Amino acid sequence: MKKVVIGIMPQADIRKRVMAIARGDYKPKRTEPKVWFPSMKSVAEVLSDNNRALLRVIAEMQPDSLKALAEAVGREPSNLSRTLKTMEHYGFVALVKENRSVKPVALATEFEIHAA
Repeated sequence: MKKVVIGIMPQADIRKRVMAIARGDYKPKRTEPKVWFPSMKSVAEVLSDNNRALLRVIAEMQPDSLKALAEAVGREPSNLSRTLKTMEHYGFVALVKENRSVKPVALATEFEIHAA
């Protein structure tokens, strides 16, 4: 598993940074965060204790489907699917379609947070 570096800065500053990168005015360093959140509260919601435990279960168990994962962790598949889609948005999980099911794959289990 790779360690994901997370940055926290106000939404307006995130937009300015993205636009500067798009214009070519700024080139991010390799050590800079790749994932940005507007507040510590939003990081805490996505990387709650339960969600980090879920990532560890996915990494260790390597379930073949959302249904198998839902049974293992005792959550409803629809609720679990919403959580995983949010974590997929940030690049912490991949949801791989195989045949008629979706296989969750943990992409990160370690996080380093930088607050601006």
